[in-house]
Amino acid sequence: MGEQEKLKIFDDNKNLIGVATRSDVHRIGYWHEAFHCWFVSNEQGIDYIYLQLRSNNKKDYPNLLDITAAGHLLADETVEDGVREIKEEIGIDLAFKELIRLGVIDYCVLQEGFIDKELANVFLYKCGNIFDYLTLQVDEVSGIVKTKFIDFAQLWSGEKGEIEISGFKINDVGQKQIIKESVNRDKFVPHQVIFYREVIQKIQEQIR
Repeated sequence: MGEQEKLKIFDDNKNLIGVATRSDVHRIGYWHEAFHCWFVSNEQGIDYIYLQLRSNNKKDYPNLLDITAAGHLLADETVEDGVREIKEEIGIDLAFKELIRLGVIDYCVLQEGFIDKELANVFLYKCGNIFDYLTLQVDEVSGIVKTKFIDFAQLWSGEKGEIEISGFKINDVGQKQIIKESVNRDKFVPHQVIFYREVIQKIQEQIR
């Protein structure tokens, strides 16, 4: 797995053109498929969204907040196979039919020596309070937090400069550590702002 895992690659018109290793995909900048699943809950009338804290060991975007569960779709996988990411990363075993399809959102992040051009198959899962049911793949995900959905939306609309998050992380010696802090956009994986706003709009349509 890792940098040598094989991914389907697409041209700028989203036509399938072959297969390449993950390292080449990000070096050359091929479009490739990903699976994203955002968890939301309604607790005592308040909508929350759950975010993962990426492991410090991650090559890409370490120690930043991201989609609840997400990953690349391998060359031999379908979108339905993406549910394995949820089980692998946070230990929640879901059937594909339990997810709400939000559509495919494409986005591009350019950094020095790294071009991330994703065709993201985006899904929503409505859950309860999940903190007691999580088993984290700590080399990928070091923690899970939640924040009020309205605050998350206002952070990316520009109405708020920072928001409160709460949850836990697994520290370097394997102990659970409570998180309760204020964060701004810099604490999040640098997906394009327009990507966050599109996701938020699609989630809003499902939780109204």
